[in-house]
Amino acid sequence: MKKLCQLIFVSDGTNMVNIFFTRSKSNTQKSPFEKCDDNKVCILKDSTQTTINFSPEKETAIITRTLTNPADELLDCFQLTDDTQWFGGPQFRYQRWPVQNMYYEEEPYLSRHPGNMAIAERYWLSSKGIYIYVDDASPLFLDQNNYRDKYLCMIVKNKAPYHHRDNIKVTYTVGVFSDSKTAHQYAVKNHLGKPTGHPNERMVKHPIWSTWARYKANINEKMVETYADEIVAHKFKNSQIEIDDNWEICYGTAEFDPVKFPNVNALMQRLKNKGFRITLWIHPFINRNCEPAYSFALNNNYFVKNLEGNVQMSWWKGSDAATIDFTNPKAVAWWVDRVKRLQDLGIDSFKFDAGEVSWLPQVPKLNGPSDLQPGIFTQEFARILAHNFDDNIEMRVGWRTQDLPIFVRMLDKDTRWTWNNGLPTLITTLLQMNLNGYVYVLPDMIGGNGYLDGSLDRTDYPSKELYIRWLQTTVFMPTIQYSFVPWDFDDDIINICRGFTELHANYSTDILFAMQQAVDSGIPVNPPIWWIDPLDSEAHKINDEYLLGESILVAPITEEGVESRNIYLPKGRWFDMNREKTYEGPIWLQNYYAPLEILPFFKKLST
Repeated sequence: MKKLCQLIFVSDGTNMVNIFFTRSKSNTQKSPFEKCDDNKVCILKDSTQTTINFSPEKETAIITRTLTNPADELLDCFQLTDDTQWFGGPQFRYQRWPVQNMYYEEEPYLSRHPGNMAIAERYWLSSKGIYIYVDDASPLFLDQNNYRDKYLCMIVKNKAPYHHRDNIKVTYTVGVFSDSKTAHQYAVKNHLGKPTGHPNERMVKHPIWSTWARYKANINEKMVETYADEIVAHKFKNSQIEIDDNWEICYGTAEFDPVKFPNVNALMQRLKNKGFRITLWIHPFINRNCEPAYSFALNNNYFVKNLEGNVQMSWWKGSDAATIDFTNPKAVAWWVDRVKRLQDLGIDSFKFDAGEVSWLPQVPKLNGPSDLQPGIFTQEFARILAHNFDDNIEMRVGWRTQDLPIFVRMLDKDTRWTWNNGLPTLITTLLQMNLNGYVYVLPDMIGGNGYLDGSLDRTDYPSKELYIRWLQTTVFMPTIQYSFVPWDFDDDIINICRGFTELHANYSTDILFAMQQAVDSGIPVNPPIWWIDPLDSEAHKINDEYLLGESILVAPITEEGVESRNIYLPKGRWFDMNREKTYEGPIWLQNYYAPLEILPFFKKLST
């Protein structure tokens, strides 16, 4: 291990330490220096060449590091000091906020299912106004608080699931600005991008009703219609009803099982007569025993192959399956045509599942530049679906696709109160996705997925308390999604749920306004509360509150058995929508009483 150099970036008196390392397995000769000018620093040591290009304003530095020996690896580490909060990084099962205390051990920095890393943008932002943005082409591994405690380390090397390359290269930008908000706005403009439109307004205003958590894979025509009738009978509105897993003859036919769904057209028409739009769960896999679809796709080279030419992979509904290659235009045309034929039956739109590169045979060989593989699969998957289908769709992955005007859903949350993918992570995941540029977040189903001992087939119902606190947490998110239903409990729960569902609908204009702000200027739909005052060090630490746009602060209770909490209000005048009282921030409200029927939220008053 060789330490190459140490750079100090200074922002408002705060030091940020960036330490370059090279892990070298052999001695190499020095290559010639590149000519440097006033805004460039060049460093050469052994097989490593480093160039640092400073912007004329000295706000950003573009760092490029190249290894001529493919057996070596780069290790760039950034110190995580105790007085600085960090945000960004990948979506993760144990989603903390801020993120500096999270732990990663040489994690491939791609959209991957292990750890729930469906969103894995290479972007970090500090409370001191410093950001880091890494290019897509480098074979990047994330190592945090592992190789060095209190360091964020970026490892770049030749290792699966990336393709081998003769020269190892990484390019990243470090920006230094006056505060975190200014830094993020610069990153949105120059790196992350902003959405070009927003999802369907009806999906924003009224709930999605999914069959998944309540019924799992035990669905049929009668069950779906009964579910719809219950929703109507209890006078709840809808944006759509979503038919989830196990509607196909077998996984990959894209045809309804005629035993479970004997007359699809008639069912769709009855559901529409009841006021529902209908969406359908879709995945990109075909199981080997699912004929003739599997053989047809295999014979036409429509599946992703690995470097050895094999197509076999496994997923949660098939131990021997294959994945459609979304980098193959002919495969895409065939697959999209099959899905569109479902719309002829009356299906309005789709819930698209998977899309992570971990569902491909390893190491995958795709179409497109070798240095963008395998991440390019996720990007093509998202873009193709958004291009071919309407604004009612939802998906769960992203890879440089923040511009798409569609909902990106959180990965499945578990029915628990803990930081192990439970209720508290609903807020932290919302903030993580927003700061990575995915601002149209579809929160997971109210009460979680109800997996009993991890089973996909058995159901563990949420308690009344967890169910209501979960609903309250999502009220000011872009949409709400039911599966477990209020009438599974009692009349009191039904009335509380109806009230908060209507509260969301009443604020749908505010949500749509926040969405338009995201389109116009890249402002997150649900920013962290420090967005109001990015110099407020106390606000940077808050992980259980969030904003809607720049005018509503939400502080739900996410702890079991609790009826009061402390609430932090940043600077400004805040009107308590429950107590009809005005507070001047910054201020802590101690022991704010919020029994089960109360959601604390505040409106920022104009000065």
